[in-house]
Amino acid sequence: TLKILKAMDVKVKRVLTDNGKCYTSRAFRNAVKAIGARPMNTRPYRPQTNGKAERFIQTLIREWSYGKLYNNSAQRNATLSCYLKWYNLVRPHGSLNKQPPISRLLVNNVSEIYS
Repeated sequence: TLKILKAMDVKVKRVLTDNGKCYTSRAFRNAVKAIGARPMNTRPYRPQTNGKAERFIQTLIREWSYGKLYNNSAQRNATLSCYLKWYNLVRPHGSLNKQPPISRLLVNNVSEIYS
């Protein structure tokens, strides 16, 4: 993801995560800082703050993880990067007028995304 964003001259300023152990660890926070971003955590017990991420996880489970039969976990894991590319670059999203998420990054004024 970082490679794609960098190629499009998109700078990651903040990384918002929940309060899971892996996201509050010193190693994760240092990795986020290493790319020049600020690590941020959602407020505890406020799932609506992380709603988009939670919705994506449900879609990921339904469409990729259990969307087809795999012989083993290694086979499933091997398909993840292809699924993520399809999801972000091709898959139509109802909330985006049937456009893929990448279309939102192509808006001239990035602030339009959040208005």
